[in-house]
Amino acid sequence: MAVTETIIEIPVEYEGNIFGSCDANIRKIEKNLNVTMVARDGAIKLVGEPGRLKQAEEILMQLLELARRGNTITEQNVNYALSFALEGASADLVDIDSDIVSHTIQGKPIKPKTKGQKEYVELIRDRMIVFGIGPAGTGKTYLAMAMAIEAFRRDEVGKIILTRPAIEAGEKLGFLPGDLQSKVDPYLRPLYDALYQIMGAESYLRNVEKGLIEVAPLAYMRGRTLDNSFIILDEAQNTTPAQMKMFLTRIGFGSKVVVTGDLTQKDLPFDTKSGLEQALEVLDKVEDIGFSYMTSQDVVRHPLVQKIVKAYDQYDKRLERKKQVASAARREDRRSRGGRGRS
Repeated sequence: MAVTETIIEIPVEYEGNIFGSCDANIRKIEKNLNVTMVARDGAIKLVGEPGRLKQAEEILMQLLELARRGNTITEQNVNYALSFALEGASADLVDIDSDIVSHTIQGKPIKPKTKGQKEYVELIRDRMIVFGIGPAGTGKTYLAMAMAIEAFRRDEVGKIILTRPAIEAGEKLGFLPGDLQSKVDPYLRPLYDALYQIMGAESYLRNVEKGLIEVAPLAYMRGRTLDNSFIILDEAQNTTPAQMKMFLTRIGFGSKVVVTGDLTQKDLPFDTKSGLEQALEVLDKVEDIGFSYMTSQDVVRHPLVQKIVKAYDQYDKRLERKKQVASAARREDRRSRGGRGRS
């Protein structure tokens, strides 16, 4: 394959942001696309195969536009763009970045960072009930929280209700001191953290006192009708079928619901079916219910988290294949033994 070169202009003021610490971003692009980049006087010369050069140029131009918009270019941005380039597609980072969901208390914009997250946000806007399914680190809860707070700020809803099942993550915590709220607070801490970051502690406490924001375990939902509310059920993989049905039938007029969960991290007893799994089967054809399935590609935490999620996905697939092979072998063995018995 012929080797060619091209030159693209990168304004000096954006070089540091795009190149990354110690030129880490540039080196990553070079390594993955097998191109060479040389920076000089506000321009980058790219050398490599024509197809790879085009991919590298597209990634650099997208990173440049992100930088112009005031974004800090992260390793996640580069990894995400590269993952699409290696599949022969475009990540379209600029289009994703244009969707501002809300702002933190410090004024920092909250935006989707992947196509999966953008589709998830759009579903929440368009549907009354949305199920957000995906591994850890895909922003399911945080984006839903940002959407809820923004709807609350715009008076689209009169109340925010955040709930999750109070179940230990694979360990028994035993007796917890304090009143009932103190006992359930540890299970709801991730929800508080997101609220404080987006809304601020003072605003949160003020609205809690007025009864406009409620953070409670799922058991508190029974017997209620929730009108004009934005309701988020987090960690839904840990609900039982009865709990999920109870929750979904609480929804009243003017409400919006987001149910988030990761089916690979269930903490239910071994022989208990997840209410989230059953809901996905039962409600699949119901109108005005949206389903957003995110993957390891949508993980926006540390890049190592994405690798961990991928490794577990691959392990689960290998385990499932082994089970299928073993099951097929047992069936064949039973058939062969049955044939010998008849003869």
